[in-house]
Amino acid sequence: MAATIYPPTSPDVAHKRRDLAPDVQAAFEAFGRQVFADGALDTKTKQLIAVAVAHVTQCPYCIEGHTKAAQRAGATAPELMEAVWVAAEMRAGGAYAHAAIMIASLSEDR
Repeated sequence: MAATIYPPTSPDVAHKRRDLAPDVQAAFEAFGRQVFADGALDTKTKQLIAVAVAHVTQCPYCIEGHTKAAQRAGATAPELMEAVWVAAEMRAGGAYAHAAIMIASLSEDR
């Protein structure tokens, strides 16, 4: 990951997180393994979804980690970019759809 305000991930950070809440960390890791295992959706598809969601949540750690995981699962650069474009459209679509709240508010008393 490029230099940012976010601290880099490291084994020390992972150990500290585990030391602070070992049972929760273990449960989270087990949950992640289950979620990304092949099921009704294959792992590649799930990782492409994760890349798209990571762009919407704007988590640089998730973007990097799930991009690499998607590539390991066979995703191509064009597939990854298309997933990002889907995320961009959905995020923009949310703002567009929520304009209905603003429009409804226009008719209310001030």
